[in-house]
Amino acid sequence: MLLLDHSKKLAEKIRISGGGRCNFTNRDVGPAHFFSDNPEFCRSALARYTPRDFVALIERHGIAWHEKHRGQLFCDGSSSEVIAALVRECEQGRVERRQPCPVSAIEPYPGGGFRVDTVHGTVRATQVVIATGGLSIPQVGATDFGYRLARRFGHRIVDTRPGLVPLTFDAASWTPWSTLAGVSLPVAVELGAGRSRVRFEEDLLFTHRGLSGPAILQISTPWRPGVEIRIDLVPGDDPARALLDAKHTGARSVAAALALRLPRRLADAWIASHAPAMADRPLADWRDRDLAALGRSLKGWTVMPAGTEGYRKAEVTDGGIDTRELDSRTFESRRQPGLHFIGEVVDVTGLLGGYNFQWAWASAAACAEALRCGSAGATL
Repeated sequence: MLLLDHSKKLAEKIRISGGGRCNFTNRDVGPAHFFSDNPEFCRSALARYTPRDFVALIERHGIAWHEKHRGQLFCDGSSSEVIAALVRECEQGRVERRQPCPVSAIEPYPGGGFRVDTVHGTVRATQVVIATGGLSIPQVGATDFGYRLARRFGHRIVDTRPGLVPLTFDAASWTPWSTLAGVSLPVAVELGAGRSRVRFEEDLLFTHRGLSGPAILQISTPWRPGVEIRIDLVPGDDPARALLDAKHTGARSVAAALALRLPRRLADAWIASHAPAMADRPLADWRDRDLAALGRSLKGWTVMPAGTEGYRKAEVTDGGIDTRELDSRTFESRRQPGLHFIGEVVDVTGLLGGYNFQWAWASAAACAEALRCGSAGATL
């Protein structure tokens, strides 16, 4: 087995993940945690290589880990430990690695197999596995090589776009909130309705250009331009009732009452935006119906993003090679025998929280099992 990598540094996305501690999987993983035009495709691989399997692997290498929020599993130490473990696994499997070694072309031989042209010469392989990832974080080496190659062999590409990415707003509409950069709070965000409704309860973070934080990163993947996002700034609370109770128990200001449930800077900005004429009035001067309306507004803040921060800030790439043209057990192309695609390059995108790494491990394991009794191959 030969591993070819165009980058000078090995596994940079693993290194930077989880703040350098690598959120390597999630305790609870299933098809419901992924987006795809073909949502059942991921089921087989995820069932055959589970989070327990990857935990067993890193424990064999002496890597300590811990569980955090919502089942997310992290290294106690550095993400470099995971990289080192994977390198040792390759060495034990007698995998030859050439790096940096950019590939210029891959062509099928008439009688079977492939010619892989690299900057260091030509390699002949009976099987080729494409594990080139997506377009996110180009500063660590992401390219569109995998998509270009797939098209070269006749594959359809589901439209790609940044996923798990901060959302931006036009400057005029964001003016009331631009001074809140750095403010964060737990919220519920949702879009769609009925069976297509998507909802997440996570933290939200205000930025100079828009919104970020786990709640926004989660909703950014199913979001599409022109679609409104609804935000409940006080999930599980009844701010209308709370404001009325505050008035009748002698609280002095609306801002002080709201600050019991919101960060004070946000409470002040909210009143200035929604009731500027009353912003400086004592709470006792507010009519009950106006207080109730102000409270209800916190439960249904509707925003229309102008766009995203793009691939530079995106954690993953949504979309990719259409999985209907791949075998779900082997990840082999239905258009070109011997050619396999795994990981982020295919149209399977996980939620925030270790799901995309688990997809990488599971799809790789499924493909490796299919190749285990086969002939030599090259992995890119």
